[in-house]
Amino acid sequence: MTATASFPDATIPSATPSSWLKRYYGTRALFSALWAALAFTIGRAQPAFGIALLVAYPLWDCLANAVDAARNGGLRTNPSQALNVLVSALVTLAIVVAVTVGHDLHAAIAVIGLWAGLSGLLQLATGIRRWRSARGQWPQILSGAQSVLAAAHIIMTATSPSVVVGAADVGLYAAFGAFYFAVSAAMLQLKR
Repeated sequence: MTATASFPDATIPSATPSSWLKRYYGTRALFSALWAALAFTIGRAQPAFGIALLVAYPLWDCLANAVDAARNGGLRTNPSQALNVLVSALVTLAIVVAVTVGHDLHAAIAVIGLWAGLSGLLQLATGIRRWRSARGQWPQILSGAQSVLAAAHIIMTATSPSVVVGAADVGLYAAFGAFYFAVSAAMLQLKR
């Protein structure tokens, strides 16, 4: 008998798409709210911590989209999330390069702004695709559209050389994301 390495079956109980999305949106709401709170407090007071937050946000988005896509048929059947995973991973790397090699926080914030716009469009596309199969999608669609507007504001802030920038400049964007994810989770909870 040959020993082979294998992973046990997932221990996560099988869930309906609605119950999965409710947990997923709730988790994303909590993460975004915590991120915003940290950005406005510790991230503002300690720039190194703020930089870590800037790296963590798109990395979290990358992982969250990968897990959600995996739970809903995989990346091939969820092209908007597949692209979001790729874009968020590249943005994470770009932020690391901007702050470590270029020592340019303005560039890092501008990259976050570009990412907010593109990931917002991809979130919008995902919400539209799920519209018929899952409840709670209109907040996701609104959130995606609002991310495009937030992107313009973040980029304008980042391209103002006289402005001191940091994680707090992305905090409001994260707070609105938390709100929309919480509304989606609540809608799924109420419509059992």
